[in-house]
Amino acid sequence: MQLKQGTFCPLIKKDCIQTQCSWFTQLRGTNPQTGQEIDEWMCAVASLPMLQIEVAKQARSGAAATESFRNEMVKMRVTPITDQLDQLIASSRETEIKKLQNNS
Repeated sequence: MQLKQGTFCPLIKKDCIQTQCSWFTQLRGTNPQTGQEIDEWMCAVASLPMLQIEVAKQARSGAAATESFRNEMVKMRVTPITDQLDQLIASSRETEIKKLQNNS
């Protein structure tokens, strides 16, 4: 069942005056719920729910990209630190062995 949107404007408390209203704007893009292209004039207030869905979608996408980038940076950083620690432990052991040999 397709619902038809009404034309009552709660801001002016009468029918929409369309192009005479400064909030009646052209919206172009893709509907985030259906994926269909949009190129139509509509009330900015009435289009807010659709725009909020798109903003939430973009925020999730940005958060996922940030997390992926963080994980890659952690991988790159952990390996050099581990290698440096191994080298430090090895050189420390060598130094201790030399000291013990010199004391004997």
